Formats: sequence, structure tokens, C-alpha cells
Amino acid sequence: MSNPIDDVPIRDSMIRLGQLLKLANLVEDGVEAAELIKNGLVKVNGEIDDRRGRQLHNGDVVTVNGQSVRVVAPEA
Repeated sequence: MSNPIDDVPIRDSMIRLGQLLKLANLVEDGVEAAELIKNGLVKVNGEIDDRRGRQLHNGDVVTVNGQSVRVVAPEA
């Protein structure tokens, strides 16, 4: 059984991966976010991504430690 995916609303049309991890409370701070990303523990849309500055857009799903969140951007 898969875990539910939580929606995380963002203000703009894009958010960077490190920022999203903090916004979604998946990490305590930017240092922890950087460590998880650097160590290949963060997946974006099912694939490991090691770029903290990766741009995320509406519908992108990020998974860390079995927790998944979906980016929800405002409609243009």
C-alpha cells in the first residue's frame, strides 16, 4: 500500500527543491535539505535528483523518507 501524497500549495508558479523541503516540513533547515539531496535521498517524480536548485512546478511529486508531497501552484 502506498503512502498518501500531501499537497503543498506554493505562491508562485515555481519553487526550488530545497525550499519545498523546508516548506513541506520534510526537513528542519536548509543544511538538512542539502545533506539529503546530496546523499541521493530525495526523489522528484520517482527519480533521484541531486540538484538543490531544481525547479519544481505544479504537479511535481517529491519523496523523502517515504513521505511524498505534490507541488500545487496557483493557476495562471
